[in-house]
Amino acid sequence: MTKHFKPFNTLYIDSQSILEPKGKEITRRLSDMVEMYQDQEAAQALLDENPLIYEVFNVEVPENIEHIQHCITVLYPGKVGEEFFMTKGHYHEILNRAEIYFCFKGEGKLVMQTQDGDYDELDMKPGTISYVPPNWAHRTVNTGNEPFVFFAAYPGDAGHNYGEIEKIGFKKVIVNEAGTVKTADNPRYQFS
Repeated sequence: MTKHFKPFNTLYIDSQSILEPKGKEITRRLSDMVEMYQDQEAAQALLDENPLIYEVFNVEVPENIEHIQHCITVLYPGKVGEEFFMTKGHYHEILNRAEIYFCFKGEGKLVMQTQDGDYDELDMKPGTISYVPPNWAHRTVNTGNEPFVFFAAYPGDAGHNYGEIEKIGFKKVIVNEAGTVKTADNPRYQFS
């Protein structure tokens, strides 16, 4: 008789923005991604405080094509200089894998780019279901004043390639310009 992976439930606890069970928890502080912000002087000034930028609660399932990885991300409000707190951003290791996001609370942007320089962004607010097609790097940005909480699901074998984004950056950054959310060119972007 074949031994099957057993069905299970995971509970989203809205009041705490966590999963039960929590699953694999990933935390990212400013020190984990300081080089990704364009205003390095402001980033260095915040390092003593080393704010928590985001947390991911990843449901534990096998990382293969037969399964669907899924998680909750809590991206906290804040800025480094005028640039809003953001996730590191990544391509999938297997580029032709898509991803879906569902926003529970807060507001933000989903910024995306391809390796050949195409760029797009989507606004996210509670109830928004956003689709990241295959071959697009993706990052979320909290443009509000409360935690930006969303659910993500993607093929189990997709993997995460953070290295390319760490090296070249994203083409655009999301900034606060005189109290208004703006998209600006990233002077540190290195498209080749």
